[in-house]
Amino acid sequence: MTGSPHLTLPPAALRATARIRAAADGRGGTALPLLAGEGPLALRRTRGEGPEAGVVLVGAMSAPLGGDHLTVEAEAGPGARLVMRSAAATLALPGRSGEPARYDVRLTLAEESAVRWLPEPLVSVRGSDLRVATRAELAPTARLTLREEQVLGRSAEAPGLLRSRLTVTRGGRPLLDQELSCGPGAPGGWDGPAGTAGHRALGQLLVVDPRFDRDPPPAAVLGEFAAATPLAGPAVLVTALAPDALRLRELLDEALRTYGW
Repeated sequence: MTGSPHLTLPPAALRATARIRAAADGRGGTALPLLAGEGPLALRRTRGEGPEAGVVLVGAMSAPLGGDHLTVEAEAGPGARLVMRSAAATLALPGRSGEPARYDVRLTLAEESAVRWLPEPLVSVRGSDLRVATRAELAPTARLTLREEQVLGRSAEAPGLLRSRLTVTRGGRPLLDQELSCGPGAPGGWDGPAGTAGHRALGQLLVVDPRFDRDPPPAAVLGEFAAATPLAGPAVLVTALAPDALRLRELLDEALRTYGW
């Protein structure tokens, strides 16, 4: 009689969602009636600036791994002010399942609200496969500052496959819809002169503000590999390439001081 063979099964993929809801408290500040995180998506209240409520996303374990699906959902009610940051960089790591990991961010901004989404960089680790989808839906009088930073590999390391899409609507109408792919398996030329031009860090800063209806910012070159582009709406998009995360942050911080609030 023979025993049953021992099978090694890949670990179950992780599903986790963090939910945030901000509301004006009627006293000139912002309350957080909903602050709920799961698994690696732990949330902590912090102090924002002035009437803002602050939230920090704290990674409680290594994620996302291949096959994982993480989601961050944030809603700002009428007149609410919210700033969201992360405590450390997010590392996209390879998993055993062979499936890509997913990281979704969904932002909903009501009238007269203001949200700043300023996470730390996302690092695409060798062998990883991550799909990032960020979607923001704004009321016409809402304001949004959104920063994205991607680092292609750790020190002296080739990157994994990173696919990222950013979609923004304002008053139900499209404002921005763009997608990028980097790393093994991305369309040819992604690291050539028309792509990252050999740079390891890339990022963007999007500022949507009704004040740009009256005084739209002009297109501008902010450095050899950084530029500001006004969009067909009250918004400006800054894109930048840099040799490393530190230089990228310097470029985007300068843009934030110029166009943010």
